Amino acid sequence: MEPSVFENAVNALYEPVYRFARSLARSEDDAGELTQEAFSRLYERGGTIRDQTKMKSWLFTTLYRVFLGWKRRESRWSQVEITEAEPELPQVEPQQIARCEAGDVLAALQAIEERYRAPLALFYIDDLSYGEIATTLEIPIGTVMSRISRGKDALRKLLTSPAANQGTGILHFPGASTSDQAAHE
Repeated sequence: MEPSVFENAVNALYEPVYRFARSLARSEDDAGELTQEAFSRLYERGGTIRDQTKMKSWLFTTLYRVFLGWKRRESRWSQVEITEAEPELPQVEPQQIARCEAGDVLAALQAIEERYRAPLALFYIDDLSYGEIATTLEIPIGTVMSRISRGKDALRKLLTSPAANQGTGILHFPGASTSDQAAHE
């Protein structure tokens, strides 16, 4: 998009777009971010708008879609104050965290049963929603949620058990084959 066309669009449409964002987000900060994202996308993709009289409509639609994307992410990963969630958080010692490498977590993931490993990997590594996982694995959503919960418990037990780390900085996982453990040694 030509800079002069973009500048004219910002000058003419910023206030109505911001007001719409403010009505959706109910927060000045979020409204500012939504507005900035909508105009950023206009700058990147505005050249595809054939009829310049449709630019306002395009901006409003884009802003609304960005807002819906935020809401979808928020529903998948709700934001909770850490102080409110403290009772639910696992008790992990700082030295355990320091010793826990990504490779160790992946090795622990390989050590748990496949029926728990697949939903965990799809959710945390491939970033699929519960519905997408249910479709992929051809199981009900409730089963997906249950398996993710049980899989997280199994991983937590593997990664935090005293037997898992014998002071070497290398985690040993019960249930992993001897060759898997030898590869870590």
